Amino acid sequence: MQVKSRHHLRSDEIKRIKESVADSLGVDLDGDAFERVEFVDDDTDLVLVDGEPLVVYFDDEPILTVRGANEFPPERNVVTVDAGAVSFVSDGADVMRPGIVEADESIAAGDLVAIAEETHGKVLAVGRALEDGADLVGDSGKVVESLHHVGDDLYTATF
Repeated sequence: MQVKSRHHLRSDEIKRIKESVADSLGVDLDGDAFERVEFVDDDTDLVLVDGEPLVVYFDDEPILTVRGANEFPPERNVVTVDAGAVSFVSDGADVMRPGIVEADESIAAGDLVAIAEETHGKVLAVGRALEDGADLVGDSGKVVESLHHVGDDLYTATF
């Protein structure tokens, strides 16, 4: 991923990011320096917090990256998948209902969510819920669209 621009954020932008992440994931994001990174060939914007890629924007909505969610574990908007789904989710597959063992019932369709594995609670991906939280567990159907996962270009990018 080739960097187009990189600039420090103003205090009001930092406040918006912190409030959004706190509201959606229940996380108190802590950091001294916040830089927004825009890419040449990708519409995704990234925020470096103290030099680490911890926040990403999807449709102008900030959420923790996979790295960020593992550093600051989310308390809300988490979808937990079973061991059988781990390899698929880690490769960027959308999440199917049978692979989900638990989902935060406060999730609304369209919310950004963290996708974690059940054994260790590590976040494998970030996605967008296609159904409400109460409807995510079940027998069939795609219910979370994967947007960012372990091993993708965003995850492996260096700054």
